[in-house]
Amino acid sequence: QVQLVESGGGLVQAGGSLSLSCAASGFTFSLYAMRWYRQAPGKERELVAAISSGGGTTTYADSVKGRFTISTDNAKNTVYLQMDSLKPEDTAVYFCSARRRMRDYWGQGTQVTVSS
Repeated sequence: QVQLVESGGGLVQAGGSLSLSCAASGFTFSLYAMRWYRQAPGKERELVAAISSGGGTTTYADSVKGRFTISTDNAKNTVYLQMDSLKPEDTAVYFCSARRRMRDYWGQGTQVTVSS
């Protein structure tokens, strides 16, 4: 009954913004580090952003630093990815993941398409 339900993907023009949400249930959200990954066709899965359990530390891929922001709302068991100044290279399926020790949970993915 673990679930990660993503929303917010879609089509946006270059330079625009999208906000992704991932609502978690079935596990103790505050104990898990949360991550956003993306995968474009023909490319390997890429870690985009991560936030530590409790939300104290964030990390970002160099390609998105200064443009994307990861955050959590523990009261809502939700992790967000605010995506600004989007580029066509950001086009991918975005997945959220919850990680504690060696255990990972994954969402179903949401498509983000950025047109030039």
